[in-house]
Amino acid sequence: MDEIRLIEVQEGIFSENEQLADKLRFDLKSRGVLLLNLMSSPGAGKTTLLLETIRVLRENLQIGVLEADIDAIVDAEKVAAAGVPAVQLRTGGFCHLDAAMVSQGLAALPLDKLDLVIIENVGNLVCPAEFDTGAHKNVMILSVPEGDDKPLKYPLMFSICDLILISKIDTTSCFDFDFELVKKRIHKLNPEAEIFEVSAKTGLGIPAWSEWLKAALQS
Repeated sequence: MDEIRLIEVQEGIFSENEQLADKLRFDLKSRGVLLLNLMSSPGAGKTTLLLETIRVLRENLQIGVLEADIDAIVDAEKVAAAGVPAVQLRTGGFCHLDAAMVSQGLAALPLDKLDLVIIENVGNLVCPAEFDTGAHKNVMILSVPEGDDKPLKYPLMFSICDLILISKIDTTSCFDFDFELVKKRIHKLNPEAEIFEVSAKTGLGIPAWSEWLKAALQS
């Protein structure tokens, strides 16, 4: 029997992606555009928070959105109905976006007219954390109904994010969620991470989130 050759290709794939991601970051910064990668598990409220963010900031910022889903356009339709440019990235089975996919989406947006582009990544706490999209900032949403143990189960996701939004805080009375414990767990993984408590439904925490975005644009 011939010897089986095993070739490890992961390093090459990630290296190529990181090079393209760095180029995207540089090019967008030179154009004055902030690229933000928004991640969460399915159902955590990414689209709802995104729509509320658009509503609050649209008078001050020109926003574009890249919507990623395995096979749907429903979220992009909601964003477009809110009056901002939206591009649907249908991943066709891939559970994440990478820099090449993002680059294709950005080419379809009017970047010269935008201040901020938000990527709504595929709902998943594993794969999106592994691929650099070229974003200047990584943000994830952890919703109260998901529980306070998620940093223990998905440490990489919490390690790479600049900001964690604890969402759906209006449901706290219905769930056993320990805010202090989850913050301790997050900061053990990522001491520099900022943490905001928000509710897109009631508006709590949305002003702080909006100010964070404005400051990120200036950094």
